[in-house]
Amino acid sequence: MKSATDPVENLVQLITCPSVTPAEAGALTALESMLAPLGFSVERPVFSEEGTPDVENLYARRSGNGPHLMFAGHTDVVPVGDEAAWKFPPFSAAIHNGQMYGRGAVDMKGGVACFTAAVARHITKHGSLKGSISFLITGDEEGPSINGTGKLLEWAKAKGESWDAAIVGEPTNPDKLGDMIKIGRRGSLSGTITVNGVQGHAAYPHLADNPVRGLVTLLDSLLYPALDKGTKDFQATNLEVTTMDVGNPAVNVIPAKATATFNIRYNDSWNDETLMAEIHNRLDRAAGRRKLRPGRKSPVNYELTWRDRPSHVFLTHDDKLVGTLTKSVEAVIGRRPQLSTSGGTSDARFIKDYCPVVEFGLVGKTMHMVDERVDIADLETLTQIYERFIEDFLA
Repeated sequence: MKSATDPVENLVQLITCPSVTPAEAGALTALESMLAPLGFSVERPVFSEEGTPDVENLYARRSGNGPHLMFAGHTDVVPVGDEAAWKFPPFSAAIHNGQMYGRGAVDMKGGVACFTAAVARHITKHGSLKGSISFLITGDEEGPSINGTGKLLEWAKAKGESWDAAIVGEPTNPDKLGDMIKIGRRGSLSGTITVNGVQGHAAYPHLADNPVRGLVTLLDSLLYPALDKGTKDFQATNLEVTTMDVGNPAVNVIPAKATATFNIRYNDSWNDETLMAEIHNRLDRAAGRRKLRPGRKSPVNYELTWRDRPSHVFLTHDDKLVGTLTKSVEAVIGRRPQLSTSGGTSDARFIKDYCPVVEFGLVGKTMHMVDERVDIADLETLTQIYERFIEDFLA
């Protein structure tokens, strides 16, 4: 095979594998073929759980005397959507006008390709490592995230692995390379409210109890007032109602029940326990209000269920990790990146329980879109940043 020092060639090999979650589709095999000649020992454990698809993952390590740096990421990608809408076939890795097109180009096969190239260049230059480098790569980041990074970390720890720091190669930059390093993430908590009523004829509301009235009252209590105004390191906590349903196709029937789901992205003013308590308190107070239930004296009959596996808020304070990466970006690009906690969740939420972690990768403007693509020049620049980071961190 060609040298893994070329991030463009690395990315071509990865994109041409149609690894839509949970399919491996050759992506991990391609990565192994890059890492094994560099002296990495490679293992590919498969994890299972009832009700979810089996997922193959990859853990590779090359050992040396010094700090142990983990690079984490994923080779699975989201579906392509309408393939006919793509300018080029989504798994062709076509290059046009200085850009490579393909599903996963920025999210996040591009980051994997660049870090692999950076490691290959470092080893080619020095012949050895002053510390240890491991790749922790899952095929389950874009899916349920049950048989991926979380279990891979547990598996590796059980084998005696430990890490001093980790970098996740997600596309963190909003507009141009070097904009932003993610040093933390908001938590994520989801729930479902079910209001039980009494079905009846819309012309005889006194004989029924419309659950929609109660549901609207409850949701209003969650949306106002705001949960907080934000903190020094995080934007304000935000709750969004994501679905509402009554399961009722008839216009002249009052439904028997109404449900709504919501998602909260929360800052470090809260943890999952205190936030759950706040939501319960708001709903209990609102259930007794009767502004939308004239003549009804009983409280709204509701149930609240929480989704499994909430994501916890975290903030990385490690000066060596954050400082070294910041200086590496400055050295290559000439400007200082913003340190941010914005955006959604990532697999860093699992890694933060094992070692300090930050995220830095490509520009994310086209991730998950039709014609996802990356500037060829950015692949080289990101590789140079990663290479500088490896050099300085292990030193």
